[in-house]
Amino acid sequence: MIATELVAQVAATLQQGTLAAPEPKGINTEGVVTFFASNIAPILLAVLGIIFIGRASRGEISKVLTSSAIAIVGLAFIAGAATLFFVGDYIIDLIFT
Repeated sequence: MIATELVAQVAATLQQGTLAAPEPKGINTEGVVTFFASNIAPILLAVLGIIFIGRASRGEISKVLTSSAIAIVGLAFIAGAATLFFVGDYIIDLIFT
């Protein structure tokens, strides 16, 4: 009984066509970026702040100012990259629509 049901199911599947593989699932990149922005980035900024305060308390003000300037320039580059992403998306939409 079980063998005949199995043969009937195989025959029905072969008549419908080949076995279809399930469609692959994509990676949720928005979730990854959101997780990084909400959890990892604040921790890294807090660590930088603690390092800067520690250096400033030891009298290394010039190193703190240099490191702070480098961090600000890095944040500006990141913001610029995000801005270029949106500007590029706008230009592509403008050209191809």
